[in-house]
Amino acid sequence: MKRIVSIQDISCFGKCSLTVALPITSAMGIETCVIPTAVLSTHTGGFTGYTYRDLTCDIADISRHWKSINLEFDAVCTGYLGSFEQIKLVSEFFDNFKTDNNLLIVDPVMGDKGKFYAGFTNEFASEMHKLCQKADVILPNLTEAALLLGEEYVGSGYDEDFIKDMLIRLSKIGSKIVVLTGVSFNENSQGVMSYNSETKEFFSYFSDNIPGYYHSTGDVFSSTLAGALVKGFDMGKSVKIAVDFTVDCIRHTIGYEKEHWYGVKFEECIPDLIEMIK
Repeated sequence: MKRIVSIQDISCFGKCSLTVALPITSAMGIETCVIPTAVLSTHTGGFTGYTYRDLTCDIADISRHWKSINLEFDAVCTGYLGSFEQIKLVSEFFDNFKTDNNLLIVDPVMGDKGKFYAGFTNEFASEMHKLCQKADVILPNLTEAALLLGEEYVGSGYDEDFIKDMLIRLSKIGSKIVVLTGVSFNENSQGVMSYNSETKEFFSYFSDNIPGYYHSTGDVFSSTLAGALVKGFDMGKSVKIAVDFTVDCIRHTIGYEKEHWYGVKFEECIPDLIEMIK
């Protein structure tokens, strides 16, 4: 059985981070281990008064224990990391658990729509850049790509050559594969473009652009993509599975935005995901 470890926070209520990653990759038939970086009563998007407990001090102890019992992973995946110290500890985890056969997958969660998420700065982006140097696969959106490159955000009006050039420059940070999300060349479609720096191949896959904002879609996409890669699908097929499943989750949520404003109804779509990977 394949094995993934996911390193990110967990919300006791809400649909993001480990609350999404654990059920999705488990449903894909992958043994899923977790290192929670923090525990929150709810996620932070739209909620107020939530509790927050920082678990940074536990990361190194978990890592040492796992190393002592010779655990190995087919992939190490990171999502939201909330501090410089957490990036440092994850970097050390990469050093301790990297093998010739596994994947280090970094979703450099920092911002969206041209802005940092609350609490993040250019200094944080510089540290995330260092972590991406160690990754095999990075999954930035357009905002995070601009932050990693130290450039102004361009959210529209670009063409395919612009995105290809950005992908090549992102790959020079150090990762073999770059997957850029939220790419749209017209108002009717949105999707993903990727680049393999070893083969020099580009791949793109687009679906309908569905109006509105749906929490947790980024975590759904990154978890599904990581699972597909670990299952042995090539990048093109993995991206297609991840995009199709994410869109499936959004479509199941349309009409229920009032009740499920805090996240897509991905649980109802897991049977579809299992069919996709057969």
